[in-house]
Amino acid sequence: MATKPGKEEASRRIQVDAEVSSKRDRKMLEVLGQFRIVIKSIRRHYQEVERQSGVNGAQLWALAHIAAHPGAKVNELARALAIHVSTTSNLIRRLDALGMITRTRIREDQRTVRLHVTGKGAKALKRAPRPLIGVLQQALSDVSERRLDALHKSLSEVISAMKVKDVRAHGATPLLDL
Repeated sequence: MATKPGKEEASRRIQVDAEVSSKRDRKMLEVLGQFRIVIKSIRRHYQEVERQSGVNGAQLWALAHIAAHPGAKVNELARALAIHVSTTSNLIRRLDALGMITRTRIREDQRTVRLHVTGKGAKALKRAPRPLIGVLQQALSDVSERRLDALHKSLSEVISAMKVKDVRAHGATPLLDL
């Protein structure tokens, strides 16, 4: 007994839809795997940073910036690391307690603090694995502007699809703390 043409067409459509869905699921899982590689690579690098230098990844990045910009101000460091000023102040406080940096106030304006790396901080920078700014930050720095724009757009779509409530709050957190 022959099947009706309408049922054949519907059956073929279901099979095609299942194949497309299966390909899409495989691609989604591949992308998820890529995120895992990125996250594991970041964690591994930060573990190595701490083991070799005695500071965590965010502290090392801050130290590297201060070494490259002697006399930097707190708000300049916050902008360079893309973190909130209060988070930066906590980083600075810890680096100062470790003897890695010094904080000096300007005579004209006692509110202004200038940052400098100490000898101990310079030794930590020498011992630390490269890149000093972090593997993800370095990779993003090395990507072309066109690809960075495309990645920005794609990740914005993913974040939007995740229905993240407060995107700004996450931007003030060092990667190490995520």
